[in-house]
Amino acid sequence: MRRRELIFLLGGVAVAWPLAVRAQKAMPVIGFLGTSSAPLENHYVEAFRQKLRQLGHVEGENLSIEYRWAEGQDDRLPELAAELARLHPAVIVTTGTPGTLAAKQASKTIPIVFASSADPVGGGLVASFARPGGNATGFTILDAELEAKRLQLFKDGVPALTRIAVLWNPKNPGTKSFLQATQAAANMSGLTLQPVIEVQEAADFEPAFAMISEAHPDALIVLADRSMLAHRARIIAFAAEKGLPVMYPYREYVDAGGLMSYAPSNIDLFSGAAVYVDKILKGAKPADLPVQQPTKFSLVINLKTAKALGIAVPQSLLVRADEVIE
Repeated sequence: MRRRELIFLLGGVAVAWPLAVRAQKAMPVIGFLGTSSAPLENHYVEAFRQKLRQLGHVEGENLSIEYRWAEGQDDRLPELAAELARLHPAVIVTTGTPGTLAAKQASKTIPIVFASSADPVGGGLVASFARPGGNATGFTILDAELEAKRLQLFKDGVPALTRIAVLWNPKNPGTKSFLQATQAAANMSGLTLQPVIEVQEAADFEPAFAMISEAHPDALIVLADRSMLAHRARIIAFAAEKGLPVMYPYREYVDAGGLMSYAPSNIDLFSGAAVYVDKILKGAKPADLPVQQPTKFSLVINLKTAKALGIAVPQSLLVRADEVIE
């Protein structure tokens, strides 16, 4: 081979190699900002990935996903969101209102899809359900009748209830509407919500538990908040120690030993988030994708926990449950 031909071939390799590198770098990056932890939400993340695969987006092949987890510490969310924004992802997927607010603060232009939000309008995530505006859209667990239904099912399961304590996180702007709806439902049902206790960070749990113990309520309701979900083991252990029946906002509590939950299907919400990511990758704008409300709800009852608490859950409620853990 002549020297000139050799130089030409080597030059071709030198040109091709940077092109291959640039092609690899062009793989779309999805940022995933989780409020709780990877082990706790693994099944939701897998539902998200599986739906992406069905839509032709395979992680590691033609798509990259960067994960960040706050481990139940909302104050870490702004830093983690900023980390993701610096990667210039095609989309950031968030869980919970605080995480979405952190992502919106990190970037006004990167599309954001929230897989789960309490009250996206009240929480300042979108302008309206039909026309979100801005760079965020997604899926909400907000339903006009959810809290009233949850409270009624709780009373059906534990008929002797009259006074119920409430745990909620006021730092999550989406939960205020849940508290208001729960209070309205309690007034209609002749129930008293007392004490209503704020838990904003991990250090607040012990004082909160002390206040509940001192008040001697008949039961406890935990309002939806994904950072609080990360501390589910502490809440469940406290309830077991005090013999308190508890209605939870996510089935993960019941899987871990809580009494009962009534909640939207998060599997459906995370699968839906993948559909919206697909649409955005194909050119859709978040402002044009309406916020979706839940259509499927599940009642889950842990019969082992009921027996440990000495509660005989009426058969009429057990037959209505979507799942009974025995």
